Amino acid sequence: MSLNPDIAAFLELVGNGRASGKRLPMHALTPEQAREQFDQSSLMMEAGAEDLELVDELQVPTRDGARLDARIYSNHALAEGAGRAALLYFHGGGYVVGSLDSHDSVCRALAAMADCVVLSVAYRLAPEFRFPTAADDAQDAWHWLVANAPRLGIDPRRLAVGGDSVGGSLATVLAAQPLATEVQPLLQVLIYPVTDASQGSASIERYGVGHLLEKDSLAWFYTHYQRDADDRLDPRFSPLLGKVGANVPPVLLILAECDPLHDEGVAYARHLQAAGVAVELKVYPGMTHDFLRMGAIIDEAEQAQQHIAERLVQVFAAG
Repeated sequence: MSLNPDIAAFLELVGNGRASGKRLPMHALTPEQAREQFDQSSLMMEAGAEDLELVDELQVPTRDGARLDARIYSNHALAEGAGRAALLYFHGGGYVVGSLDSHDSVCRALAAMADCVVLSVAYRLAPEFRFPTAADDAQDAWHWLVANAPRLGIDPRRLAVGGDSVGGSLATVLAAQPLATEVQPLLQVLIYPVTDASQGSASIERYGVGHLLEKDSLAWFYTHYQRDADDRLDPRFSPLLGKVGANVPPVLLILAECDPLHDEGVAYARHLQAAGVAVELKVYPGMTHDFLRMGAIIDEAEQAQQHIAERLVQVFAAG
């Protein structure tokens, strides 16, 4: 199937990462410039934000004494011991860009559609903080959420983890590690995640130019996050290269057809299934990377959000 015409028109409008004078690709910018451009483009892509009962700022401590900015979303006021289900969410952005603000609309939508709490955590970005800082921050955020759940009005027995792009990578790396808590996630929501940064794939060659996420930008992201090339072989960087342990939570894997990361996402689904993990794989035809945030451009963004919400409702009810 060809690229969705509405996305194609959007890419033409913004310059599609080519030398059109409209927008420079990420890999031609400094990290600071790329962050500003990414947040600005988010305003063009996202539909109007859901009006929720609660949107509040907080901070999450890390093992090395840092404090991560975070934002909690709920369709209802929270009271201690209320026992609400919750999704711990990590934004995308190649470990270099992205923020609480760039993914605010998505988090609001999931909180409203799934009628659950969403905790979005801003892990530290590269190149200021290199591998494995983001993965460690994700694990610290999980431990903090489990420990503080009752105080926040959340039931620690009804938690899920998720994210888009490298946020999905952080979620699945978190779920794959032995956690120093008895509580395990009920579900992994992985939205076009990076699963193998060590090598190319057919889809990287097929869609690596002119489909929003550029092949050269992927390399730029990975180079900023790694300490050296060997880091890309670490399962915390490339989860497809790791062994699948016991009791790995079920997975909802959302992929875009016209995405450089498509093939490694399919390979990761098969990798998990071969180890006995329950995986629901859903590929959206004609979509590019980052389509979940394109509510102002395509209907498929809301459709995917609704599908995620329905799956969360199911697992939270069973949990």
